[in-house]
Amino acid sequence: MPGSAVDLVYFLAYARRMNTYIDIDDDLLAQAKAELGTDTKKDTVNAALKFVAERRQRIQSVLGSNTELPPYVGEDIGDPEIMKGARR
Repeated sequence: MPGSAVDLVYFLAYARRMNTYIDIDDDLLAQAKAELGTDTKKDTVNAALKFVAERRQRIQSVLGSNTELPPYVGEDIGDPEIMKGARR
């Protein structure tokens, strides 16, 4: 019977196995693989996503602050003395 609970369970099981296809820059992927020490595209993408996702926690642990920061920004970004020594 279409629309039954069994159909829903099969659909949800299938949906969890679906792959996502994206266009990835091969040069950036190679650089990320070298930096992260990964062997496969999947491992590289997952490691890079994990690194970015955990970035905020690392910033907060270093700064020791509970201050809400905008995405991609640490508190030192506005300090000219610190930024003079920033990697370019």
